[in-house]
Amino acid sequence: MAGLTDKSVLVTGGGSGIGRATALLLAGAGAKVTVADVNHAAAQAVADEILAGGGVAQGIVADVASEADVRAMVDAAVRSFGPLHGAANVAGVPWKGVPTHELALEDWDRCQAVNARGLFLCNKYEIAAMLEAGGGSIVNVLSSAAVAAFENGVEYCASKAGGLGLTRGAAVEYGGKGIRINAVLPGATLTPMLEGAMGDGEYREWAMNQHPLKRFGQPGEIGNAVRWLLSDEASFVTGAAFTIDGGLTAV
Repeated sequence: MAGLTDKSVLVTGGGSGIGRATALLLAGAGAKVTVADVNHAAAQAVADEILAGGGVAQGIVADVASEADVRAMVDAAVRSFGPLHGAANVAGVPWKGVPTHELALEDWDRCQAVNARGLFLCNKYEIAAMLEAGGGSIVNVLSSAAVAAFENGVEYCASKAGGLGLTRGAAVEYGGKGIRINAVLPGATLTPMLEGAMGDGEYREWAMNQHPLKRFGQPGEIGNAVRWLLSDEASFVTGAAFTIDGGLTAV
C-alpha cells in the first residue's frame, strides 16, 4: 500500500485482537513494525510471526499508562527502524459491567489510565517523533461507544469519547505540520478482550443482534481501515472518525 514500504510504524496493543491484525497487515504492506503490548510474550509472538513471513518487526513491552514506558516505546521504534512515520494506538481495557452508582473509583481510574491517559501519552510522544521525522500519520482505535453509549459501561464510554476529542483536537493542531490524526470506531469485534467481557449465553446473542449486519466484526476488518488511514492513499484525511461497526450506530 502506498507510502508504507520501509516506513517505521508502531502498534500498541499489538499482541492480540485488532492490534495483532493491524501489525500483520502493516508488515504485509512493507512497513517495519514495532509491536508493543503490556504482555511482552504476546508482542514478541506477533513480531516473530512477521519475521517468519519475511517481514521486519520487533516486539517490546509497554504499559501505555506509564509515561516512561511510552517514551521508551517510541524511542525503541525510532532507534531500530528509523524516523517514525505511522502509529496505530490500539491498546485499551474493557468496562467493569456495573451501573454508574456501583462503579468503584479504582475501576474508573484504571479505565481512564489506559484508555484516556495512555492514549494521550502515546499521541504526545508519537507526535513529537513525527515532528522530527517531517510528518506522519496516527490512527487512534477507539470504539463506537465514543458516540453511542451502552448500559453499565460509563467509564469505557467516557474514555472513548475523550479519545475522540483528543483525536480531533490534535488533528487541528498538527495538520499544518504534516501529521494526520484520525480515529477508527469499531463495533463489537471478536477479540480476546470482547470475549472476556461478553461471556457466553443470551448477552452474547443480544449484542450480536444489535448490529444490522447480524454478526460481530473481525479484527482484520478493523485493521484494513487502520492500514488505509496510515497509508498515502488517505493523504487528504485528518480529524476524521470512521465507524466500522456493522451498522450499529446507524440504528
